[in-house]
Amino acid sequence: MRRSGGVERVGLFVDGANLYHTSRALGFEIDFAAMLEYFRGGTYLVRAFYYTALVETEDYSPLRPLTDWLAYNGWQVVTKPAKQQADPAGRMRIKGNMDVELAVDMLELSPQLDHVVLFSGDGDFRRLVEAVQRMGVRVTVVSTVRSQPPMIADELRRQADTFLDLEEIAPEFTRRQVEPRGRPAPPAPAPRPTRATPADPFADNAPEPEA
Repeated sequence: MRRSGGVERVGLFVDGANLYHTSRALGFEIDFAAMLEYFRGGTYLVRAFYYTALVETEDYSPLRPLTDWLAYNGWQVVTKPAKQQADPAGRMRIKGNMDVELAVDMLELSPQLDHVVLFSGDGDFRRLVEAVQRMGVRVTVVSTVRSQPPMIADELRRQADTFLDLEEIAPEFTRRQVEPRGRPAPPAPAPRPTRATPADPFADNAPEPEA
């Protein structure tokens, strides 16, 4: 049931590592304060979740400034320790899968929602989206097909009620930082004032999205 006045109840679920790689592929840096403002427009934003695995050393994680900032600025941050694994070439890779945590939270909160917005392209979420839809909740998935290769799994895109390409809504809550991978960068937009967020901590330590 919608809130009185017919305002749509929205839950925002952000797969942090997946969004990082998607935004990098398009050449954007996310302004998380502006993202909250965007999704609060005309809706009742029940909760905004951000999921990421943390690479912890003795006393420091490169993601900690971002997660601390998010936690103090309207986001519910869900974390767990990342694991370092060697690839076939012997290079260390960071692995951190937050699928279970995101799925549990979405299923628990869905009875209080009219609309779920999922920032991820991970095909493993297709069954989760289907389950939430059976509960009567509309699901929008945000990722991109404009990178090479596309960042969203086809099965997830087909299952969603609505697919939004990140590039289409990016001007609302991003800053262009890098040249998009695989194609020339368009002219930079005029700058606009934004609330400061921590410097990009993912560059060398981002958990890779799980296939």
